[in-house]
Amino acid sequence: MTRATSTAVALLALAVLLAPATATAQDGTSTPPGLPTVQTGHRPGPDALYLPPPRAPQLENSGPWRAEPILVSGTSAYRDGEWLYQDFLFDDHGATGIPAPTSADDPYGTATNLYSPSAGTFLYPTAEAYAHNAADLVELRVKPLADATAFRITLNSLVDPELAGFTIALGDGAGVAWPHEAGVSSPAQALLTWHGTTAELTDAATAQAITPAPSATVDLERRQVDVRIPHAAWNPGTETVRVSIGTGLWDAGAGRYLAPQPGPPSETTPGGGDLAGTAIVNVGPRYDEPTPFIAGYTMGDTAVGGQVLAPWWRERDQSLQLSQGDVTPFFAEVDFAALAAGTTDDSGVPTSGPMSRIMASRYVFGQGLEPDNVCFGISSGINVGTACIGRYVGQLQPYAIYVPDVEPPATGYGLTLLMHSLSANYNQYLGTNNQAQLGDRGTGYVVITPEARGPDGFYMGIPEASTFEVWADAARHHPIDPDRVTPTGYSMGGFGTYRLMARYPDLFPRGFSVVGEPGTVGDQLISLRNTPVMAWNATADELVNVNTAEQAHAGLVAAGVDHQYWQFPQADHVTLAANDEYGPGAEFLGEHVVDRDPPTVSYVVDPREDTLDVVADHAYWLSALTVRDAEAAPTGSIEVHSGGLGVAPATAQDRDPGAGVLEGGQNQAMPYATRGVVRIPGGEEPVTDVLHIAATNVGHVTIDPVRARVSCDAELQIESDGPIEVDLSGCADGAGTPAPGSPALPATGGGLALVGLAALALGATARRR
Repeated sequence: MTRATSTAVALLALAVLLAPATATAQDGTSTPPGLPTVQTGHRPGPDALYLPPPRAPQLENSGPWRAEPILVSGTSAYRDGEWLYQDFLFDDHGATGIPAPTSADDPYGTATNLYSPSAGTFLYPTAEAYAHNAADLVELRVKPLADATAFRITLNSLVDPELAGFTIALGDGAGVAWPHEAGVSSPAQALLTWHGTTAELTDAATAQAITPAPSATVDLERRQVDVRIPHAAWNPGTETVRVSIGTGLWDAGAGRYLAPQPGPPSETTPGGGDLAGTAIVNVGPRYDEPTPFIAGYTMGDTAVGGQVLAPWWRERDQSLQLSQGDVTPFFAEVDFAALAAGTTDDSGVPTSGPMSRIMASRYVFGQGLEPDNVCFGISSGINVGTACIGRYVGQLQPYAIYVPDVEPPATGYGLTLLMHSLSANYNQYLGTNNQAQLGDRGTGYVVITPEARGPDGFYMGIPEASTFEVWADAARHHPIDPDRVTPTGYSMGGFGTYRLMARYPDLFPRGFSVVGEPGTVGDQLISLRNTPVMAWNATADELVNVNTAEQAHAGLVAAGVDHQYWQFPQADHVTLAANDEYGPGAEFLGEHVVDRDPPTVSYVVDPREDTLDVVADHAYWLSALTVRDAEAAPTGSIEVHSGGLGVAPATAQDRDPGAGVLEGGQNQAMPYATRGVVRIPGGEEPVTDVLHIAATNVGHVTIDPVRARVSCDAELQIESDGPIEVDLSGCADGAGTPAPGSPALPATGGGLALVGLAALALGATARRR
């Protein structure tokens, strides 16, 4: 940090503003549970963390429907006289057929999701109305009414109802082909089919229409289809009925399902099909879809293993059965007696362990999937940074969650943000040691992995905002202790770990990056003054190569950041992922509690990294930071030490080099070497009413005197390379007035007045408000 040391420059730099607290000040009374609170001053983290949940039409009820959605994929429940099945998002990949050549037409292929490809090869027609997502089942509901049985189906995307269709198989019996060239079969006594505005019920044995015909109503805003079968046509009474559903595209001209063709899609014809012409692309209920298993040791064999197994979108079993044209395994036994009794039974919804969840986002840029929204490309050189929207543009977004199987502490579970890799998806860690070891440590941690809008957002722009939305959503469903939140992640998730910590250090007590590096926040590492880091990197890493890892380590050393740098000489970029052993990292994260009021705050403000509701201009008891001259330099840095806390600044020293062996993983024992920095806490010092401020290219800062433990008359000792406005919040009554809740300290207003008068004499601006 460059510091101007002459008294004249310090005096010229000063303009003191005494003003009321900002609009974002928190008193802790209105913050939702599970989110950080502070006594005064700016709340930690970005606004995206605190915004209320948005209206989500797809999750709303109308007409006779009343039950709250489950939002845990692959589960079903009885709620308020309704039976509900919750499907997975973006799992509409159909059968495993003849894949199209690798191209942008395949949003789930190796060109974009190298390590999380789909098992199915179905590709939507390229016309906008299909939204690359038009047959994606979100939910199925069943409810008996006085004169009919009602079915409600929610789709993820619904632009034109004439382009989509579904069939519901009802009852037991022999396996029968579904109508309209669906390409699949299952047991059924009756088959209910919808397309456009039409519904029909046919006898499974004779294929004859059953009358009176069902009615169908489409709600485009909610993307819901309500179909009702009159009791005169079919009445389950109080029986238990086998129910299955499959969705697909509809060919209105031919009056049948639209079957994909082998090879690439056209504007109106889907691609990636099999020779049998299987047209159904999404089936349910599916309760036992496998979770990912990382197979391999190097980047190459891990990618191949991922493509062979392909459980990433939780649709591997679906694709296998669709390839056989037999969806018999996917069904539920719906108890209509329980529905008639208004039963509520959530026993089919897990309360612990790994789960795929659904949330509603406030950031909506269309429907479905937009493959052209590439945020980062290694081969293409694309890196849109904070302009990233991501591929998944709709409101409903998936994320993975792990809930430990223990009772939460009185303060709630801790929370770990486990961010996914480049070319991977939200289910990357589902069912892995990585997820479980992080979740089962100490008294228990909820572990969340946001989809973050796609495989390549690097947690910038909308993916960054979406990550905080997932935290807020998890806190609505589980008791969370906001003082025990830690970030970690692999590869791109390691980048995200550095990024979130550098931008919002007062959210986290420490973090753990695996084969990552700071990326665009490499010039902000001094912001990690109070947040220790563990970094694992691999010597043979093809992406974050050893030179890059060493530069990251050197940056942490230069910034004096407390960190442990582990270098694995026998590993490439994915070896640690395949090994799946993270015990030392989980132990490092531990159960540490964030210190939101440290005696010294160091921070770098960089407006280039901000967008929408993720603005990083505050940390701890500093806020409203601005860059004074963005043309001269894009960032500003500041360090403030408060004498009011009676603790001297910490010092940094090198850690002794070490070595060890990581054991217990899927591969052989893995040796490593360690280096790093350890911060030595400052000892006690006399309490003084003084703020020591050193700034470079900072035009304004607001300091909360209550949390800094100084009075409104605090002496400001400033070193700066130019004019800076210092605003002591909550001091509107002027000099001599203590900040509310501040300690009783000796008055030092004379020194403040002397500095203020000198600044005025030299032409600077000094104001009291």
